[in-house]
This record gives sequence, structure tokens and C-alpha cells, in this order.
Amino acid sequence: MRAAAAVMAFMAMTFVASAQKYSGGVVDKTVAVVGNEVITISDIEEEVQVQMTGFTSDKTNRCELLEQMMTAKLFLMQARVDSLEVNADMVESNLSDRMDQLRSYYGGDEGVEKVFGKPVYKLRQEWRKTLEDQTLTQQMQQEIASKIPDLTPYDVQKYVDATDPSDLPMVPIMYQLSQICIYPDREAANIAVKERLLAIRERIINGEKFSTLARIYSQDPGSARKGGELGMASKSIFWPAFSDAAMSLKPGVVSQIVETPDGFHIIEVLEKKGDMFNARHILLKPEYTSEDMEKGFHVLDSLRTELQNETVTFSLAARFFSEDPATRTNGGQMADPYTGSTYFEIDQLKPQDYAAIKDLKEGEISEPVSSLDNEGRDGNLVYKIIKVDKIIPAHPASFSHDYTLLLQQAEQKMQMDAIDEFIDSKIGTTYIVIDPMFADCEFEREGWKEKFRK
Repeated sequence: MRAAAAVMAFMAMTFVASAQKYSGGVVDKTVAVVGNEVITISDIEEEVQVQMTGFTSDKTNRCELLEQMMTAKLFLMQARVDSLEVNADMVESNLSDRMDQLRSYYGGDEGVEKVFGKPVYKLRQEWRKTLEDQTLTQQMQQEIASKIPDLTPYDVQKYVDATDPSDLPMVPIMYQLSQICIYPDREAANIAVKERLLAIRERIINGEKFSTLARIYSQDPGSARKGGELGMASKSIFWPAFSDAAMSLKPGVVSQIVETPDGFHIIEVLEKKGDMFNARHILLKPEYTSEDMEKGFHVLDSLRTELQNETVTFSLAARFFSEDPATRTNGGQMADPYTGSTYFEIDQLKPQDYAAIKDLKEGEISEPVSSLDNEGRDGNLVYKIIKVDKIIPAHPASFSHDYTLLLQQAEQKMQMDAIDEFIDSKIGTTYIVIDPMFADCEFEREGWKEKFRK
């Protein structure tokens, strides 16, 4: 499992450094040969230089990097022997995403070229090759993991019996919940915020500085302190409506109101280069009054009374009265939007929702509460009541109650064991030579110690 984890850590590292040339003033040299693959000092130093990996430039981390790189080479060689094919579409998609991030971070192609000392076309070539190798390595790991046989309940029970109880997972407290949601009068609030934004736009057109008004009024904290400026960035990182509006503007022209899931914007483009732009914006979000809340709470309070009197079921009330399209069709039952699971751990719940139900028992319904939906980056205001359908107390995983979880853990262990076995076998049978300058490294896997050049 150790080596498998090391490989996964290596795969998670950014590949940016692999495009750089070693410029530390030291003559480059080969420090390891794995089959027909070579690792040089510059390969290691380039990884050390990438601060986002969290590595510092000490000998221990260079040892770790070397072991991770050698392990990855074992998978890469086997992938080529097995004639695995690179997923070209995935490589190009990942390459484009990485380029967009770097261009946004460094202020366009010129910034990227300055940092890495190479033209963008050359960087793309080198990074594409690195991504292709990483894709093959990942596919090889998946191939090895996929060969383990399907586990039966008997296999899972054997795994549980052979595992120290302290190593079995602890299942946290879980909640199954249903909700009835009512939104405040969004139409009226939207009209009001648009009127405010139009007034601000008029002031800009009449000569006031966009940047000054952005600092005063914009509700985007990240850009407001910079006068609304977003910096040169790829259009792909913004909401489509925002990037489409920005790309259609001439520099210096203030847009009409643009609506996105974050709220309402006016935009001024400062500069455009290809599919990138630098723009200022002012973001305003709909605001609601205590009167809106009182109105929503009154409706929910009445519903709660009817539900407690068992005049109507919660499921039926949700179908008729809830305004949340994601839950009303299934009787109000809440589900994780990413996994589809109807069970929530505490940290998966919105703080407002957990505060409303934390002292409730199964079957009880919360008082009306102000919360947020899952729209946009911050969510929109919503009023709701929440019913606690089921509570599963925290407990050590057991075969009878948590079979699926234990099955997943048993499968994962077998996959990691298979990958470990592959690495041990390949170290023993592959031509590997490691330079003695790394002889005092404490590698996790013993097999490397036999591979130093005599």
C-alpha cells in the first residue's frame, strides 16, 4: 500500500515543472535508469522548484521524489509493453485546463513564457508528453486493480475477521432528511437590484470611475478591493453568460446587466487577447427584507402545524408546496447533489440546516429557518422546514449494517495489495541502476537498495 500511495501522490503533483530546464548551475546527470527510462538531476530539481507541491529543497524530499518517479516508470514501461493507448481527448482537455489556469495566474501567454523561459507552443509539446505518460501510468494501475476477482459476502466477512477492529472504519452519525422550501419574492428583489445596478451604470457613463464604484458597491469581495478588476484570464473559467458578454464588448464599454448564478453584473473589458480577457465588474445580489422572511416563515409555520396534526403527510405537502425543484418531486427527500446519497454526515450539511435539526429526534420537524440552496457559488436565500426521517448513530462499521462500506474497503485493500505485488515483482526483474549519490536515502521499498551502481 505504501508504494501505491506514493505513486498516487506522484500522479497528483503538478506536471508544470517537467517543462522547465534545470538552471541551478549544476551539471545535469542521470541519477537513475529504470529499464529504458531515465531520471536526471534536473527532473528532480524541477519538481522541487514547484512550490505548489509542498516540497522543500532538502535531501529527504529529493529521496521521496526519486522513489516516486522510479515507481511511476515501472507502470509506464508495463503500459507500453501491454500496448495501452493514450486517451488523446482526455490529454488535450487536461492540457487546455492547465494552460488556462497558468495563463490566468501569470497574466497570459507572455507571463507563462517569462516564468518558464520557453514559448508556449514548446511548453504545450512537453506538457502533452508528460500528460500522456501520466495517463498511461494511471491506466496501468487501473488495469492491475481491475483484475482482482469480485468479492462475495464470505470474502468480506473474512476480511473483517482478519482486520484489527481499530483498523475498521468508524461510521459517523448520519442523517436522512426531507425539506419543504419557499423562496422569498425573487422577482421583486431582482427588479430592485437591477434598478440599483442601472443607477450605478448611469453614474459610470456620466463620468464616475468604474473602479471607485466597484470598491464601494460590488458584492464580489475578491475583486471589489481591486476596483472590480479580475485580471487577465481565460473565458472558460467564468460563467458562460459572463464570458460571452465580456468577449462581445469593446474595451472601455460598459455592458448592460448580465445575470449569472452569482447575481447581476455590469462589466467593463480592459483588454482582450484571443480567448482571454481582463475585465472589471460590479456584482450585486438580490436582497430581502424582514417582511419577506416573516411572510415565508408564516406559510411554513402553518404547514408545520398541519404536519404535526397529521392532517397531511410531509411527502404530500412537499409535492404541493415546496418550491425546490430538486426535492419536491420525491416528496422533499434531500440528496447529495454530487453523490446522490440520501444520507448526510454533519459536515455535508449546510450550517443553517444542521443548526435547525441537531437537537431533533427522528420524525420531528424543525422550526422555519433561513438557509441557502445549491445554486451559484454561494447559494440563494431560501426558507425551509426540515424533517428528520432517520438518524444513524456513530458506530464502528459492522458486517450487518455497513456491508457496502466494508466491501469497498476490502476491495481497495486487495487492489492496493495487487499494485504492491506488481511493484515488488517489477523491481526484482527490471534493469534498474541508481546513482550512489542517493545511497543514504531511506526508500520505503527495500528492493531499491539492491539497485545502486557498484
